[in-house]
Amino acid sequence: MIRTKLLRLSLGWRILLGLICGIILGVIFYKNTPFINFAQGIGTLFINMISMIVLPIVVSSLTVGIANIGDLKKLGRVGGKTLIYFELMSTVALILGLIVANLTDLGSLVNLHNLKATDISQYVATAKQTANHGIGDILLTIVPTNIFAALSSGDMLPIIFFSVFFGLGISAIGEPAKIVVDFLQAVAEVMFKVTGWVMQFAPFGVAGLIGVTVAQLGLASLKPLGLFILTAYMTMLIFIIVIMGIVAKLYKLSIFDILLALKDELVLAFSTASSEVTLPRLIEKTQKMGVSKGVVSFVIPTGYTFNLDGSAIYQALAAIFLAQAYHIHLTLGQQLTLLFVLMVTSKGMAGVPGASFVVLLATISTIGVPASGLALIAGIDRLVDMGRTVVNVAGNALATLIIGKSENEFDATQHEKYIAEVKAK
Repeated sequence: MIRTKLLRLSLGWRILLGLICGIILGVIFYKNTPFINFAQGIGTLFINMISMIVLPIVVSSLTVGIANIGDLKKLGRVGGKTLIYFELMSTVALILGLIVANLTDLGSLVNLHNLKATDISQYVATAKQTANHGIGDILLTIVPTNIFAALSSGDMLPIIFFSVFFGLGISAIGEPAKIVVDFLQAVAEVMFKVTGWVMQFAPFGVAGLIGVTVAQLGLASLKPLGLFILTAYMTMLIFIIVIMGIVAKLYKLSIFDILLALKDELVLAFSTASSEVTLPRLIEKTQKMGVSKGVVSFVIPTGYTFNLDGSAIYQALAAIFLAQAYHIHLTLGQQLTLLFVLMVTSKGMAGVPGASFVVLLATISTIGVPASGLALIAGIDRLVDMGRTVVNVAGNALATLIIGKSENEFDATQHEKYIAEVKAK
C-alpha cells in the first residue's frame, strides 16, 4: 500500500524526496570516500543519461520547427527579437547584482583568513584558453567546420546554426523533403518518450548529486559565507518575482502560473545544478503552454547559451563581494566597465564547463582582485549554482512564451487550459 502511494507521487515530489535523502546521507557520510565515490557515480550516470538524449531532441525539434517556419524573413525577425530580449534581461540581471552587492556591502564583513581556499586550477586553464574570445571569435565559432565533431563535443551554437540551415533547406525543397521532416518528427517523439523513462531515475540521480556536495563540503563549511549564499538566493528570488514578474505582466502572463507549471523542472534544476537536464522537458512543457513548435525549438536551445540570468546575477555579486573583501573601492566608472566586460565575456564563455566561474576569472583582474581570491569562494560555488540554474531555466521558459506572443505563435486558449489542469492536480 505504501509503495503504491509512493509511486503515485508526482515526479517533482519524488525528486524533492531524493533531495532530502541526499542531504541526510551526505551529513551521515561526511568525508566518507566510498560513499562519495558511489553517490558521484549515481549522479554522473543520471547526467550522462540526460546528455545522451539532449542533442537528438535539439537537432530533430529545431530542424522540424525551422522547416515549419519556412520564411527566412520571419526566422530573422524571431532570432533578432530573441537575442535582443536575452541581452536586455541579462543586463538587468547584472545591474541588479551590482546594486545588491553595493547596498549589502557583505564583502567588508568577511575575514579572508577564515576562508578555506579550493583548487581552481581547472578553471584557470579554461579561462586562459578562452581569454581572447571577443564578439568576432564568438561569430567564428558559430559556424561548424564539421557538424559531427560539433555533435560529439556537444557544442550547442554550431549545432543550432547547422539545424537552422538544414531546416531552411528542407523548407525550400518542399514536398520531396517531407520524408525527412516525418523522420525527424518521429525521432523527436521517440526521444521525448525516452526522456520520460530517464526521468524516472531522476530522484536517485538527485540524491547522489546533492549527497556528494554535502558529504564533501559539510554543513559547517557554509558558515563563513552563509550571508553571501543567502544574499545570492534573495537577489535571484527578487529577479524572478519582481523583474520577471513585471515582464510577464506586460505580456499578460502570470509568473506564478509559469513557475507552477514548471515546478518539477525547477526542482530538478535546483537539485542537479544543471540546466541541460531540464531542456527536453522544457521544450515539451512550453509547447503545452501554447507556444508553437517553431518558436520553442529555436528560443530554448539558444537561451541555454545566451540567456543565463542567474549566472549574470552571481557574477556581479561575486565580483563586487570579492572587491569589498580585499578592501578595493570601485568607482562608478569602474563598476560600469565591469558591467560591460561581464556582458561580453559571459556570452563568449557560456558553453564552457563551469562557465560562471570562468567568466569571473576572466574579469576580476579588471577591478584589481587577484585570481586567488576566487579560490576562497569556489567551495560554495555548487550551492549557489543550484539557485542560479533555477533562474536560468525559469528565464528561458518566460522568454519562449514572450517571443511566442510577440510573433502571434501563442495559443492563449491552450495556455489557459493547461494552467487550469496544472492547478487542478
